[in-house]
Amino acid sequence: MKETRVMPKRVTDLIEARRNGAEVSCETAFEIVPVDFEHRHNPFKAFVFLCRYSGSMDGRPYTFRKCYARGCPHNLCPHVSQAVLIANRYLQRDYRRLRDVDIEVEEKLFTLNEMVVQFDTAKEERDAVLTIDDYIGIAKEGTPVEVVIDLEYVPAVEHFVHHENSQTFLSVNFGITCLGGKCHFERCLACYPTEEESQEKPLMIQVANERLKLMYQNFDGAGIKYEERFFV
Repeated sequence: MKETRVMPKRVTDLIEARRNGAEVSCETAFEIVPVDFEHRHNPFKAFVFLCRYSGSMDGRPYTFRKCYARGCPHNLCPHVSQAVLIANRYLQRDYRRLRDVDIEVEEKLFTLNEMVVQFDTAKEERDAVLTIDDYIGIAKEGTPVEVVIDLEYVPAVEHFVHHENSQTFLSVNFGITCLGGKCHFERCLACYPTEEESQEKPLMIQVANERLKLMYQNFDGAGIKYEERFFV
């Protein structure tokens, strides 16, 4: 009797299923969604860069979405122009991982042209955009890196053309100390419809914690100093 596979909720699930012999097809579609966030009782507006993965696994349809970055037109998170670069770097990493297990997917990228709102980026400083992966590489080269991890449930409202969605984002904040300087990163690891919290929250906690475990494995391999934390 053929084993029934659990439907994927992460890119890693697709990869593991393929390695275990599953037939996997994959397509991507991008959503750049204006969102009203509330962070510690402070409301602010941002754009969330989402990729919706869909296809079939052993003939059964699946769909899930992954948040790749969050951008703001102010200094509460990376500027939108930087968020595009950050999102594409993480997206390209996932494309490489899918290619490595022979899952074919059209390698599209986020662009600012997809956004309804236009931003004046002419005066934006073009600082080097680093990701958490860059600091893992720096640590592997022997430079001490320390990471302080803070986890939050962040309420938000997503704005689409004809409707709104109340969402809760599972967000991880990385405070990084390296080479005498400090920087700050945020990653959304999962989200769920707020009104469906009782059904969806336990599953999304599991998804977020599995993603944290992979990060911690990379931290361990690079000798990064940190303290494990998980969503509960």
